[in-house]
Amino acid sequence: MGGENGQYVDGSLWYYAPSKAGPVVWAFFFLVSGILHTWQCVHYKCWRVSGLFPWAALIFVVGYILREVGAFNYSNIDIYISSQVFIYCAPPVYELQNYFILSRILYYVPYHSPIHPGRILTTFGGLSAVVEALNGNGAAYVANTSLPQSKQNIGKSLLKAALCLQLGVLACFVLLAAYFHLKCKRAGQLPLNLNAVLITLYCSSALIGARTIYRTYEYFSIASLNFKGNIDPGSLSPVIRYEWFFIVFEATLMIINSFLMNFHHPMRFLPRDNKIYLAEGGVTEIKGPGYQDNRNFIVTMFDPFDLVGMLRGRNMNQKFWETHDEGRRDDVATEVEKGHGVGNGVVGSTSTSR
Repeated sequence: MGGENGQYVDGSLWYYAPSKAGPVVWAFFFLVSGILHTWQCVHYKCWRVSGLFPWAALIFVVGYILREVGAFNYSNIDIYISSQVFIYCAPPVYELQNYFILSRILYYVPYHSPIHPGRILTTFGGLSAVVEALNGNGAAYVANTSLPQSKQNIGKSLLKAALCLQLGVLACFVLLAAYFHLKCKRAGQLPLNLNAVLITLYCSSALIGARTIYRTYEYFSIASLNFKGNIDPGSLSPVIRYEWFFIVFEATLMIINSFLMNFHHPMRFLPRDNKIYLAEGGVTEIKGPGYQDNRNFIVTMFDPFDLVGMLRGRNMNQKFWETHDEGRRDDVATEVEKGHGVGNGVVGSTSTSR
């Protein structure tokens, strides 16, 4: 495989001669995963919740097709830039998808949600959009070595900011999910279906986090270099000189992440309607009015916890489950109702949410 011996290949923008077989395999796997995700979105009728999975896989497919083209012409700067941008931009989309899933989880067990479930999307989603913009622009500036050094430096700063921000946002996301998870466990409201989705989220976040740490280390190891000057290729970090780092910590980790969500698709275990929530007994699902937040959209982004409302003595998180007429579901859509989500499988019993 090109680059295994860590020797610089003359004219290669990748340093090594990129593998010709690898991108074909990776593109194929992401294509298969993307097709499965598309079928699952149709089957579970959950495009609004998990519709980003097929798009993330498609971005990777395009990125690896471009990398395959570059493997036969590894001095073509346009192909190199395009492949780098697509491969850099796909993981944050998977991360954004996880925000949608956590939002649906919080809607499902509203009693222990530390934040309005809808604010997961406006807050974390907004930050993810910033990361995506920084990633795309930064990768394009840095990869284009024909640009003036000042613009390359701007690209380096953008990528540094994107990678650090992505790690910070991911850490906050996991802490929020873990805090919610702990509250559910202590209250005895952690049926098997809910626990399964949360564990899947942790695994996905760990995979994305490991990939981001690799990318952060990779980038910071070369950020101070000026590639228009005289550089001894042998002095570069091994993560740049050897392709196997990319294969293991980028391609493989992200393929595992995509198939993880295929084999353990969250919407197997959660209701499609965000007004359906788990009764406090932890057995029966109830349909209620759901959360109401009539504040301006911009306000919700900058004050997701409604701190202003708390100071004024009115919190947006009204306990709607204590005031509405309890409704029983007529349809069967989730694993919890099939006896897979709760310990005793008793679903038909009368429930109370008070």
